[in-house]
Amino acid sequence: MRYIFLLIFSFSIAQQTSKVDFKTQHATLIPNPIDKSISGEVNYQFEVLKVIDTIAIDAIKMDFTNVKINGKTINFKNSGKALKLFQGFKKGKNTLTFNFKATPKQTLYFIGEGDQLQIWTQGQGKFTSHWLPSFDDVNEKVIFNLSVSFDNQFTVLSNGKLKSLNDNLNDKSKIWHYEMSKPMSSYLVMMAIGKFAKQTTKTKSGTPLEFYIDEKDIDKFETTYKYTTQIFDYFEQEIGVKYPWEIYRQVPVRDFLYSGMENTTSTIFSQDFVLDEIGFNDKTYINVNAHELAHQWFGNLITAQSGKHHWLQEGFATYYALLAEKELFGEDHFQWELYEMAERLQKASKTDTIPLLNEKASSLTFYQKGAWALHSLRESIGAENFQKAVKNYLKKYGFKNVNTDNFLNEVKAVSSFDVQNFKRIWLEQSGFEVGQALTLLHKNAFMKSYLELVDLQTKPFVDKKFHFENLLKTEAFYPLKEEVIFQLADVPFVEKEALLQLAMDSKNLKVRQAIARIMVEIPTAFQANYETLLNDESYVTKEIALGTLWNLFPEKQADYLNQSKDWIGFNDKNLRILWLTLALMTKDFENENKVNYYDELLDYSSPKYESSIRQNALTNLLYLNPNDQNILLNLANATTHHKWQFTLFARNQIRELIKTERHKKYFEEMLPGLNAAEQNQLKRLME
Repeated sequence: MRYIFLLIFSFSIAQQTSKVDFKTQHATLIPNPIDKSISGEVNYQFEVLKVIDTIAIDAIKMDFTNVKINGKTINFKNSGKALKLFQGFKKGKNTLTFNFKATPKQTLYFIGEGDQLQIWTQGQGKFTSHWLPSFDDVNEKVIFNLSVSFDNQFTVLSNGKLKSLNDNLNDKSKIWHYEMSKPMSSYLVMMAIGKFAKQTTKTKSGTPLEFYIDEKDIDKFETTYKYTTQIFDYFEQEIGVKYPWEIYRQVPVRDFLYSGMENTTSTIFSQDFVLDEIGFNDKTYINVNAHELAHQWFGNLITAQSGKHHWLQEGFATYYALLAEKELFGEDHFQWELYEMAERLQKASKTDTIPLLNEKASSLTFYQKGAWALHSLRESIGAENFQKAVKNYLKKYGFKNVNTDNFLNEVKAVSSFDVQNFKRIWLEQSGFEVGQALTLLHKNAFMKSYLELVDLQTKPFVDKKFHFENLLKTEAFYPLKEEVIFQLADVPFVEKEALLQLAMDSKNLKVRQAIARIMVEIPTAFQANYETLLNDESYVTKEIALGTLWNLFPEKQADYLNQSKDWIGFNDKNLRILWLTLALMTKDFENENKVNYYDELLDYSSPKYESSIRQNALTNLLYLNPNDQNILLNLANATTHHKWQFTLFARNQIRELIKTERHKKYFEEMLPGLNAAEQNQLKRLME
C-alpha cells in the first residue's frame, strides 16, 4: 500500500509543471564538514499558471524555518520528502523564501579531512533534492544561482559564471557567487570544493574553459586534459549549434561514483582519470571528456521527458564522443570502437531483453546500443542530413524537454527515410542488429581485414603463418597485430618464436602488451627479450610482466624487485601494491624491511585512501594473510563506503570469509568495537 502511495505522490509532483512554473532560484549555502551537513537560505521566483491546491518542492529529510511567500510567513507541511505549500501564493508571479538544513546520506559527499578535504555532489540517479530543495521532475527547468560560503583556503565551484568572490567579514571564509543565465533541470546542479589548481584557455568561438586539478597533480594538467579544446571546437562545428552556455569547467574528485557527470557548465569526473604521460598510454580521459561535453547539448540543452527516452541523452553523448575520437584519431579507430561495442552488445543480448525505448533498459543499452542506433541512422540518411536533423532538433527544443518522436520527426523532415521502421527495429525491439552492424563494419577496409583475420582462428597455424608474418611487417593498425598475437597463444613456442620477435621489434606498446598477456610460460631463450617489457611506457604492461617474471624465474625475483622498487603506477597504485605483495612473498628479500612493507600495504587498505587503492590492497592482503584482524576491520569499514562498487566488493569478500567458523568468530568478536554503521552492515551479512 505504501508503494502505491509513493507512486501517486510522485505522479502528482510530476503534474505540477503544467500549473506552476518555477523560474529562478537564488540559494546561499553553508556546507559543514564537521557534521557533514548543509544549510542555507533559498529564494525562488515562480509563476502560478493555473489554480492549484498544493505546491511541492522536493526535499529529502530537511528541516525548514522562516518559510515565506510574497514576504509573509505561511504555514507549510514537511513530509520528509517534500516541502508542501498550500497558502499565500496567487495566480501570476510569486516569491518564496525559506531557510533549510540537511544532513544528506547521499548525493552530497564529504571526502577526507584537513587539507585533503573534498566536498562534491552527484545529483543524477539519486536526485539533487537530498542536498538542495529542488525538483526531481526533470521537466521543471530553473535558472539556478548558488552562493557558497566556505574556508578561504579552498576553491568552491558551481554552475555558471563566477560573478563575485567576497571575503566573509565574520570569519576566515569567502562567499563564492555563481550565476546561470539559462534554465536547466535540477539534477544538473553541482557543487565541488577542494584544494584545486587551475588553468584557463578559450575556444575558437570565445567560450572560456577552466581546468581544475588537485594541487598535488599540477604536473598532470596537460596529459589529463589533452585534446579538450579540439573536442570542444569540433563539437560546435559538427553539431552546428553553438555551445549553449557561457563557460565550461571540469574538475576531478576523489572516490567519484562514476566516470563523470555532465553538470551544466561544470563537469565532475573521477580522480582515476588524472594521468601522467605513461598512464596516458594505457587509458585516457578523452572519451569520458567528450561524452560529458556532448551532454551539454544532449541532456542539458534538451532533456528527455522521462526515463523511457533516456537514450536521447546517453546514446547521443556516447555517439558524439566516438565522432570526436574519429576526428582526433581517424576512421579506423572509430570503426574499432564501434566493433568493440557491437561485440559487447551481441554478447549481452542473450540475457538483456529490455529494448532501448524503455525506462528499465540497461546502461549498456542506453549508451552503446543508443550509439549504434544513431550510427545506423547516420549511415542510412547520410552525414549531411543527419547533421541537419540534429541541428534543427536542438534549435527547436533548446532549453525544453523532448521525446524520441521529436527527434525522429526532424529526421523525417530532412529525408524520406522510414523512421517508423527504424524505431521498430532499433528502439522498440530487444537484442542487437548484428547483421546491420556487420554490413556497416565491412564497409571499412581495416575492419574487413580484421573480421577476415578473426575467421582464421580455427585454421591450422601452418595455413596462416605466412599471412601473420606479412601482417606483422606492415604498419597495420594495432588491433590486427594484437589479433595475430592472441591467435599465437596456444602455438608451441618454437613455431611462433620468429613471429613473436617480429612483434617485439615493432615497439608498439599495444602489440607488446599482447605478448605479455599470452606468455604463461617463457623459455629461457626468450627470457631476456620478455624482460624488456619491464621498460615499456605502460603501467599495464609493467604490471603483467613483473608478475609473470617473478612467478616464472624465482632465482631472479630479487633482481626484478630491485628494478621496480620505485614504481607507483596509476591513481590506484597498482604497481606499488603489486611490488609490496611480491616483496613480502619473496624469500630472504629485505627481511629487515618486511614489517614496514606489510604496514604500508595494510595502510593502503584503510579509510584514509580512495576506494580503488583500498580494494587493490585488501585483495592482496586477504591473499597474503586472511587471518589478520586488522585487515578484517578495514574490510568491515569498507561495507559502509559511499561507493557502491566498493561496498559490493567488501560484502562479497565477507560472505566468502564467514563460510569458515574461524572467520565467522573473528567478525563476531570485533562487532562490539565497530561503529553503528559498520555493526549494522556486518550483522546483516552474518545473519
